[in-house]
Amino acid sequence: MPMDAREIEDMIRQALPDAQVEIKDLAGDGDHYAATVLSSAFKGKTRVAQHQMVYGALQGRMGGVLHALALTTGLPQD
Repeated sequence: MPMDAREIEDMIRQALPDAQVEIKDLAGDGDHYAATVLSSAFKGKTRVAQHQMVYGALQGRMGGVLHALALTTGLPQD
């Protein structure tokens, strides 16, 4: 069963409460999404570490329930 964009957003916000999250369904099938996640929690972290934090928030659903997620991460603009 595919994941809903809102569910993905909620899981990311639970792990990163200050995050600005934008989710786009790329194929309209609930399996291929693009996400932009901006959070102050990423400060001082490499891009790989930032992505690992987001994947961790998805609690193992990547590659299973959630087939593909094109991820962009960074710090919010002040």
